[in-house]
Amino acid sequence: MARRAAQLSLPRTSGWGGKRKGAGRKPAGDRAGVPHRARPQHYGGHPVHATLRASPSLPSLREQPLFLAIQGAIRAASCPAFRIVHFSVQSDHLHLLLEASDRSALMSGLRGLAIRTARAVNRALCTHGRVWADRYHARPLPTPREVRNALLYVLQNWAKRAFETVSLDSRSSACWFDGWKGPRPGWALPPEGERPPVWAPRTWLLTAGWRRLGLISLAERPRGGSGPRPGGPGARRLDRERR
Repeated sequence: MARRAAQLSLPRTSGWGGKRKGAGRKPAGDRAGVPHRARPQHYGGHPVHATLRASPSLPSLREQPLFLAIQGAIRAASCPAFRIVHFSVQSDHLHLLLEASDRSALMSGLRGLAIRTARAVNRALCTHGRVWADRYHARPLPTPREVRNALLYVLQNWAKRAFETVSLDSRSSACWFDGWKGPRPGWALPPEGERPPVWAPRTWLLTAGWRRLGLISLAERPRGGSGPRPGGPGARRLDRERR
């Protein structure tokens, strides 16, 4: 009877093969990317907070040519099934509050917006490079509290780093927002004769639901932001100076 050869074990010296820590495609920047998982189902009555993060090689998206290009793409991206209600353009990312009739409309609308804005930015820069560093991130907002927090976060995102400033972000749709508390000064009104780049909301949560928790003050900040406390002495003094 033939003898069976013994299986010998060899020490691993090269490090090749098998699962290794840190292996795989790296994100385009210093942040972890959005996981490549199937997108969840979407209920048409729930607004969505979506974020697109720019490639680190780009200049600030808030510069005038890039902002105007992005705003024009946002204005052209909405349709009855996919409505961009509010937005703000930060230096390296784009915030959106939107409504979509179903999962298909949400996914195709956001993909189309990403392509449209990327082409607009490349035209403005006369380049053909990558604009968005990763897939879009989308979070549903199923409660009035979450919708109000998202409105404050998107429209007043710039104010997290502003100290004792009561104003509106000119790189957002804030001047078209009708949920500010109290009378609005002239500088907080939309430009006369300019067509809004966003659509009016239709869901109950974005039209009436969040308002049950109180309108938003011009001096209010997203959680963790600096600046005068809403209703505090600093905010009241700046309101008097604005008037």
